[in-house]
Amino acid sequence: MAGVEKKIWISRDFLKCTGCRRCEIACTLHHENRIWPEASRIRVFMLVPGVEIPHLCVQCTDYPCVESCPFNALSVDERTSAVLVDREKCTGCGSCIEACPGRIPHIHPRDGYALICDLCGGEPKCVEACVNAGYYALRVVREGPSVSHNLFARRPEDLTRDVAENLYGEKAEELI
Repeated sequence: MAGVEKKIWISRDFLKCTGCRRCEIACTLHHENRIWPEASRIRVFMLVPGVEIPHLCVQCTDYPCVESCPFNALSVDERTSAVLVDREKCTGCGSCIEACPGRIPHIHPRDGYALICDLCGGEPKCVEACVNAGYYALRVVREGPSVSHNLFARRPEDLTRDVAENLYGEKAEELI
């Protein structure tokens, strides 16, 4: 994926996610040089049995997290359009979390700055791990004439409810 010049984002197929969490491991190996799921930029939520939700930044077109930061610690990568966090400026105040409709950013467990998916500079390690494992729950989508960006940030609870209803129909209410 070297030489990314168009906006990219990660598409998720919730029905293919097995909850293996390889995406979290790949993310933290890349960013933290160790396996540390609590510091992953992607998190897999399992709020209902059989419903695994990979949750990460969907690269909103209006970037409410960036606009909300009182310290100008967040910016948009010119190459990938990913949100970047300046660790030196970020105070961990949480304004980006509150501004995000999906409450996707979270705070680094040790260093106290916001964790937001930066798309690994255009080569998302979570996608690579998922594809290499044969699950294909995550894939990179590139902006183009036949591709529109219609992803929007949602809370894991809301996503879980929708996926559970899709999988289990009326019985989903018993699980939720």
